[in-house]
Amino acid sequence: MISSDLKIQPLTRDNLTALLELDKACFHGLWTMEGYLRELESPNSHFLGLFSPFNDCELLGMGCFWSILEEAHITILAVHPLYHGQGLGKAILYSLLRTATDIGLERATLEVRDSNYVAISLYQKFGFKTAGRRRGYYKDNNEDALILWLSELQQPHFLKNLDQWASFINSPF
Repeated sequence: MISSDLKIQPLTRDNLTALLELDKACFHGLWTMEGYLRELESPNSHFLGLFSPFNDCELLGMGCFWSILEEAHITILAVHPLYHGQGLGKAILYSLLRTATDIGLERATLEVRDSNYVAISLYQKFGFKTAGRRRGYYKDNNEDALILWLSELQQPHFLKNLDQWASFINSPF
């Protein structure tokens, strides 16, 4: 069960240092400061941070998607390694999907390493299906990416699922 004291809110330039620290802990420097700044300033980018209930400055996780026509393209979802296994990824993914539905998007997509079974399982719990594969997508080790797809974000059955997930996650969003 996730604490209702956790805060998920849009990230700003003020969070840049925390973003870089979280990126280093999770991805060993996947994105640069310029890359994060570009995301924070883009009108098509929706960047959320999950903050500790005990320290407003402690960024425990992050998620981002781009609004492209009717689609939410999830570009990043990360939880600090010290907090894995506590349902925080669920809370971030829920918040990304809630934001996408709130702004009227109809579909969501993402790429995930085909060896990242924990992330794939999380996405599948939210209804994502495998739509394809990008061979050699990850340049650090030439690993393939699975393309995952979720449609019907505006359909009543999906909106009902979102409401059920909100109560399961037990958070104020």
